[in-house]
Amino acid sequence: MTGTVHIVGAGLAGLAAAVSCAASGRRVTLYEAGPAAGGRCRSYFDRGLGLRIDNGNHLVLSGNRAVAAYLAQIGAQGALTGPDAPLFPFADLADGARWVVAPNLGRVPWWVLSRGRRVPGTRARDYLALLALRRAGAQQTVHEALGGGGALYRRLLEPLAVAALNTPADTGLARQLAAVVGETLMRGGKACLPRVPSVGLSESFVDPALAWLAAHGAQLHTSRRVAVLRRDETRVTALETPDGTIAVGAGDAVVLAVPAWVAADLLPGLIVPDAFSAILNIHFVVAADPGRAGFVGVVGGTAEWIFVRERVVSVTVSAANRLVDRPAEEIAELVWRDVRAALGLPEPMPPVRVVKERRATHEATATQEARRPGARTAWTNLVLAGDWTATGLPATIEGAIRSGRTAADILLAA
Repeated sequence: MTGTVHIVGAGLAGLAAAVSCAASGRRVTLYEAGPAAGGRCRSYFDRGLGLRIDNGNHLVLSGNRAVAAYLAQIGAQGALTGPDAPLFPFADLADGARWVVAPNLGRVPWWVLSRGRRVPGTRARDYLALLALRRAGAQQTVHEALGGGGALYRRLLEPLAVAALNTPADTGLARQLAAVVGETLMRGGKACLPRVPSVGLSESFVDPALAWLAAHGAQLHTSRRVAVLRRDETRVTALETPDGTIAVGAGDAVVLAVPAWVAADLLPGLIVPDAFSAILNIHFVVAADPGRAGFVGVVGGTAEWIFVRERVVSVTVSAANRLVDRPAEEIAELVWRDVRAALGLPEPMPPVRVVKERRATHEATATQEARRPGARTAWTNLVLAGDWTATGLPATIEGAIRSGRTAADILLAA
């Protein structure tokens, strides 16, 4: 195919597909239903708080190879920042314990032999439990695979699973966590360097991509919703939008990079994940000491990960279906107590914004994993992209970018 690639959806999956296609000389046009590109990975100015914040918090690891390749391609290699060593500070609110998990840089994990580098209350041999993830059955949960007990599970493995899968450990698939651990922790500390945006999500992942795409002749249409995909037996023939019909020529192709439920509406009969897990992000306007890492993991509270930025402390609560329907004020009060305890901040709660993402990701369960489709479809010029497709990873930034590159590879090969 040598015509235009029409990309429906300008989240990270759509942007990654667009960059790969444009880099190969294809004409690219993106259609985004919202007012801005980026999807769930974006920044915006919050008028109530009077400053710019990220829609959510995303921690990237140096082992996320698709992320690194994407940023390098769009000229944003320096857009992420973090410590020069793999450092993961934790605070246990139940007993006040604090520690830093600090893997060594090499592949041989001698760090587990050092009490100062491992989780308090654990022994070196406890970490052999990670090998059980590799042997986990297709239906086995994280809790079942890892035993669900002991200090290592409570203080490291369970928080890691919930953050990576956005699903409780007693239902989250062990194989999904194994995929994440296999590409990061099991490759040594060099693959575990924590990274966050230097400025914001849009400034790191979105704005440089849009500038790169514009320089390569790509077009972006925001507030342009594709309502119908016209198809014959073998191919997509047109995109219907409220502004008119867009013909899909004989040499053209389409990448459908929209949320799972939108894809199901556009392609009746398509099997997609249909159970979702919420994420809460709570942003407090307050100054705090970022420490060496710029974040801290919380055990034994409502808050799970606290990120300290300039003038803002942002908290993420994953697998938050149990909390998402509570009033924002109640959520903020619960989380602020944890932030105060973890960071040693004064009692009065500062200005706050609670961001609720009710369908942040699909649940990482065996049932939902079986519903994730591959990139190819029954139509020769249509491919799927999104973190909900069968990437081999849970719904993460790495998975979204990887899905976009896979979709582009299929089209370019054709």
